[in-house]
Amino acid sequence: MTLTGRFVLLVALGVVPIVLLGDTSARALAVLAGWLLLALTLGIIDLALAASPRRLTLARVLPSRVRLGEEVTSELYLRNDGPRRLRGIVRDGWQPSAGAGNNRTAVTLPAGERRLVELTLVPTRRGERTASHVTVRSMGPLGLWARQATLIAPAQIRVLPPFHSRKHLPSRISRLKELDGRTSVLVRGQGTEFDSLREYVRGDDVRSIDWRATARRNDVVVRTWRPERDRRIVIVIDTGRTSAARVADEPRLDTAFEAALLLAALASRAGDRVDFLAWDRRVRARVQGASGAELLSRMVDGMALIEPELIEMDWTALPGQIRGITGQHALVVLLTPMDAPGASTGLLSVLGQLTSRHTVLVASVTDPTVAGLTRSRGTREDVYRAASAERTLLDATRVAAAVRQLGADVVTGAPDELPPALADRYIALKAAGRL
Repeated sequence: MTLTGRFVLLVALGVVPIVLLGDTSARALAVLAGWLLLALTLGIIDLALAASPRRLTLARVLPSRVRLGEEVTSELYLRNDGPRRLRGIVRDGWQPSAGAGNNRTAVTLPAGERRLVELTLVPTRRGERTASHVTVRSMGPLGLWARQATLIAPAQIRVLPPFHSRKHLPSRISRLKELDGRTSVLVRGQGTEFDSLREYVRGDDVRSIDWRATARRNDVVVRTWRPERDRRIVIVIDTGRTSAARVADEPRLDTAFEAALLLAALASRAGDRVDFLAWDRRVRARVQGASGAELLSRMVDGMALIEPELIEMDWTALPGQIRGITGQHALVVLLTPMDAPGASTGLLSVLGQLTSRHTVLVASVTDPTVAGLTRSRGTREDVYRAASAERTLLDATRVAAAVRQLGADVVTGAPDELPPALADRYIALKAAGRL
């Protein structure tokens, strides 16, 4: 049972004359007591006439998945199984990160009928967003007292990574098509495979002539080549404590997800096989043997539930994990921070094992504000801050140089620049035949 503001106002009306007139006689106090008794009587009658909220039957209709930042409509159906009309307020108990906004809805529900309550959700965090209950407040006809009950009505929606970097996908796919068209007229080299036969054109390399086909057709025929397909791409995301740091108001882990999704979509379109691994000291997510739409669907589904673990990354176990994924030569993409030499010791200790068997590409997000701090030197505090920023950049440069010295390639960029930069490097490696 709850009291409404109308009941408080009704009680206050009986106190106002005594306060204004200053009459504290026994008669005035008796009148006040009578007024309070009348208010309580009306409240009890109002409560008795209110419909019972426990006689409601609830049902939900809700999509199972939504991308972060997108809107989704939650549908809650209420059926009144009681004998009285229910007038009241329904509060759908979604957790704050589900983005329910104003989740209180006024309803009027006659006996035996059903009503739909719609609520727009705009999730603000990845993962499972849940609602465990619905609170219903049923008002009496006078609006003085109300019955309130919390009913169990579980709901769950999985919020997926937003994949903002998909806007870069069409342009990179066009470059892949141009790459196929350009290299089909070049001579055979590392990272190419046979494409087709065509007639000899003046200026073609004579080494590409297919003499058997020339003999059969009685005309000079040359072979054409294209970049090899069906290459292996292994994407590894570091989910350790360093991935929890925020850069440009976004966790490093989320930037890694964006880059991994764009690279996976591009490599799948290019005909390569993509495997995905999220790792710190245990496997947080793994996707193998998928392609096309299924690949991205399984990747975003696994990424949705991953949050950074406040533990150190176990780099020593990573080569074994990659061997469990593939025993062939592959492009191994490591999405991990490269800020300080001390924090990158584990990475540097295993790079030699990886580069001896695979082509390794290390991608790391950089903080664009650090470079800006180096240019501000107006005050003493600015000078010290600039010196600290310069030291940070120098440490990152030293780590990148050590990574290159061990035979791996490096890609760095701000959160909005890293995904397309990684895709461009993949295209460059494919064009160079290094996959």
